[in-house]
Amino acid sequence: MGGEFKDECGVFGLSLKDRSDYMVRHMFLGLFSLQHRGQESCGISYETDDGIEVVKSRGLVSGDFLENLPKNVSSKIAVGHVRYATCGASNLINAQPLIFKSNKGDVAIAHNGNLPNSERLKRDLLLKGAIFQTTSDSEILIHLMSMLPGSDFETSLIDSLKTLEGAYAMLVMSNDKLIAFRDPQGFRPLSYGFINEGVVFSSETAALTIIGAHDITTVKPGELIVCSNGAIIKKIDLSGGQKPAQCVFELIYFARPDSVVFDEAVYQFRLRVGRKLAQNRHKDTDLVIPVPDSGNVSALGFSRESGIPFDLSLMRNHYTGRTFIKPGQQLREDSVKMKLNPVATEIRGKTLSIIDDSLVRGTTSKKIVKMLREAGAKEVHVYLASPEIIGSCYYGINTPTTDELISAQNKPVEIAKIIGADSVTFLSVADLKECLTDSNAFCYACFNREYPTTIDELSCKGCF
Repeated sequence: MGGEFKDECGVFGLSLKDRSDYMVRHMFLGLFSLQHRGQESCGISYETDDGIEVVKSRGLVSGDFLENLPKNVSSKIAVGHVRYATCGASNLINAQPLIFKSNKGDVAIAHNGNLPNSERLKRDLLLKGAIFQTTSDSEILIHLMSMLPGSDFETSLIDSLKTLEGAYAMLVMSNDKLIAFRDPQGFRPLSYGFINEGVVFSSETAALTIIGAHDITTVKPGELIVCSNGAIIKKIDLSGGQKPAQCVFELIYFARPDSVVFDEAVYQFRLRVGRKLAQNRHKDTDLVIPVPDSGNVSALGFSRESGIPFDLSLMRNHYTGRTFIKPGQQLREDSVKMKLNPVATEIRGKTLSIIDDSLVRGTTSKKIVKMLREAGAKEVHVYLASPEIIGSCYYGINTPTTDELISAQNKPVEIAKIIGADSVTFLSVADLKECLTDSNAFCYACFNREYPTTIDELSCKGCF
């Protein structure tokens, strides 16, 4: 609740008709718009006469990274990344884009997702003589490409993708091409649009609209798009007829409300979820209050459906970032105190319906309920805009082990006692599916432990 099952990474890239100093501006605005997807590190790679260069920095796009960006560089291909660690340590060497010199030429890669079969692949590659420079599973693709005969960048990339399993929305660049692709089941989102100078790709459409992109389209699951000189020159279908398994938490939490993800308008989806929750409410309370910012739109839908006044009496300090993507439990707990504060004058003596996106460990929610009680709330009823989370994610999301998931060990009545609430109500899986345009195209493994791929336990151990 309030940031316990959050975030992943974001990718952004472009191919321009001509070398332009617009590259830096577009890349900065794009990554800045994806900041919510990762705050540990950020970076861009871009082509030059001397090969591919890279700029990386710890922290935010608006921090040291902005100061380190090249000011007078003209380039026609670039990829960028904002990161938090799923697999691989949280340090700058694992920050992306990863750049390599190989027998296929200079290659840079930006990856959103996680490869559940990464340890098996890495073990095989090590036996064949591969030397890994990072602990990121994204590096595996580069070594797979290097092991293949021939020197063609595009062909080796396509052949290497056939051995990967799991979640990957990737941007890979050479000195003259930008290739974008999603895994055959489409776990992670990727969209593209067009600007006057060329074609642009992003994890979310919000980062495309901010730079004026038009004709925005979703990269389909299993689709690979090759770009050169600011134009799409080839599209290849690598889906193999696999059933899509898009991450429903992109809609519940990860994506910005002003984005369209998996062809779903996020804002409208969250309104529908809020209305569903209101239809199953226990009682009419005095106020409907979101846990900002993830609960805002669902709370609005709840208020509209129930007729209970919407109120912003739980204030967020936006300078603290998101609690879930901060490494380490102690930092998460400290962040809760710094991040949220109730408005006692509005809460005192009132019954409250508190709306948030999810409940994972229960650490954050317990602190929030305590703060509301101390501010004088008469009753606190907690509503979650997702079903009970009972399984870990192995597809690029920073989730706890099953033993740490509060819903895996307790029923809602017991959870209410643990966090100090008067009641806890989850969205049902059936109601969640009713809020989706195509419910068969999504992954629900964190709610039912029915994983759409084989899980390599060695790969998952310690990744989350």
